[in-house]
Amino acid sequence: MSDRHEHEHEHGQEQEPGHRHGHGHERPRGRPHEHPGTSPRRHDRLPLGHRLRHLLSPHSHGTADRLDSALESSARGLRALWVSLAVLGATALAQAVVVAVSGSVALLGDTVHNTADALTAVPLGIAFVLGRRAATRRFTYGYGRAEDLAGIVIVLTIAASAAFAGWTAVDRLLDPRPMDHAPVVAVAALVGFAGNEWVARYRIRVGRAIGSAALVADGLHARTDGFTSLAVLLGAGGAALGWQLADPVVGLAITTAIVLVLRGAAREVFRRVMDAVDPALVDRAEQALRQVPGVRGVGELRLRWIGHRLRAEVAVVVDGGATVREAHRIAVAVEHTLLHSVPRLTAALVHADPEPAPGEHDPHLPLAHHATA
Repeated sequence: MSDRHEHEHEHGQEQEPGHRHGHGHERPRGRPHEHPGTSPRRHDRLPLGHRLRHLLSPHSHGTADRLDSALESSARGLRALWVSLAVLGATALAQAVVVAVSGSVALLGDTVHNTADALTAVPLGIAFVLGRRAATRRFTYGYGRAEDLAGIVIVLTIAASAAFAGWTAVDRLLDPRPMDHAPVVAVAALVGFAGNEWVARYRIRVGRAIGSAALVADGLHARTDGFTSLAVLLGAGGAALGWQLADPVVGLAITTAIVLVLRGAAREVFRRVMDAVDPALVDRAEQALRQVPGVRGVGELRLRWIGHRLRAEVAVVVDGGATVREAHRIAVAVEHTLLHSVPRLTAALVHADPEPAPGEHDPHLPLAHHATA
């Protein structure tokens, strides 16, 4: 006996690498049954405590509400991107003027990195716009994966800025030149730090609010850029004291910092592309499912990110003598519990397995030869 359905809702936050529980085989996925909400009759059959929580926390799982919430979160993400693009663009422009006057290679590396960080708003902005489009018969899960593609572009951009900053610093080590206007370079470094820290706080706050790992990662990237801007102060101080190699040495240090940011960003993007979620999130979902009345066991449980939203697939064990209607009622309760227990979950596909009777053959045995190694 099985039941499948899909339910859309909007909740809280994000995360990473997951694991599986299950029967060791894949089940064929039928066409999910969609419903606008829980009917009064079904709702009355839920436990009293569950109904009270439902009444005290009014909400809707309807498609229209889900779309409104998705559009709102994408709009907030876009606003954060364009505001931070303007701030970082102005910061980089001010630094570029000082680079032209002073010839500081450390400040040049920082300016290039800030410019690259500002430009990452472009692919991420395109991804947010695409993510607002409705699913089609070709792209049945929608366009949320565009965020992962934007993440790859961001990683490549960071890599290019690291290569350019490193090459410039090495060139200046081999051909030392004095840095002019060290005090002005120091001021430009402070401007770079202030601009990056403001953008970092803004991106991280909005990214966490809408559940976008890409936006949070970009905010952490901006914070690292702020500290590399402070490193330029060391180069300016060394130059003011007459140490000619201070500027290119700091430039190399900034290149190293960019490479470290690149490593972290590449790891996060790789995890998203490989459908990684936080194992604690899977544990949380599993524990919640075990509390649902009628659920006698939790089999296969999967979570995956589609952009900045989660989807779930789960198999639960129910009484083997339950009717189809009873199994469906339990599946609805499972789905509802997941939507309230897992942050950022918008859809759940539930499969109900009958509890095996003594001596009964596994009903999934005909599927065994389709199992992947």
